[in-house]
Amino acid sequence: MAKSPELGQPAPDFTLPSVQFVDGEAVRSDRTLSAERGHPVVLAFYPGDDTSVCTKQLCSYSSGLEAFTDLGATVWGISTQDIESHESFARKYSLRMPLLADTGREAVAAYGIGLGSLVRRSVFIVDADGVLRWKHIAALGLTFRDIPTLTEQLASLKQG
Repeated sequence: MAKSPELGQPAPDFTLPSVQFVDGEAVRSDRTLSAERGHPVVLAFYPGDDTSVCTKQLCSYSSGLEAFTDLGATVWGISTQDIESHESFARKYSLRMPLLADTGREAVAAYGIGLGSLVRRSVFIVDADGVLRWKHIAALGLTFRDIPTLTEQLASLKQG
């Protein structure tokens, strides 16, 4: 398993296909992390679409999306399932953030969160300059970082 990037270092860049529902329509596009410079990005890596903890996590982030956007941040959900799986998952639960498909596991490898064929539930906060400022990599992935924890970290970026 590759090592996770260090805090204070440039976040590993990647481009992945995504799907996001906009006005009820599934919009597919490629997303590139470096293209998001100018505002923070929350990268929420999760093990699988339509699984118990992942569903709770992404539904929580989606229903509380304004807590992130009020701080100028974008949230991306990332897993290794394909776009069709993501689209079905997002439609079923009315998820509002983009879901990115890392089917080749490039981002998983770059962030050092692969565990054999599995993905460790992980959240990375990348600042407006593309620098990794906060991360949490779960040992077991049975819980997830909640919105207050993440927004506290995002708010500290504005103060710093």
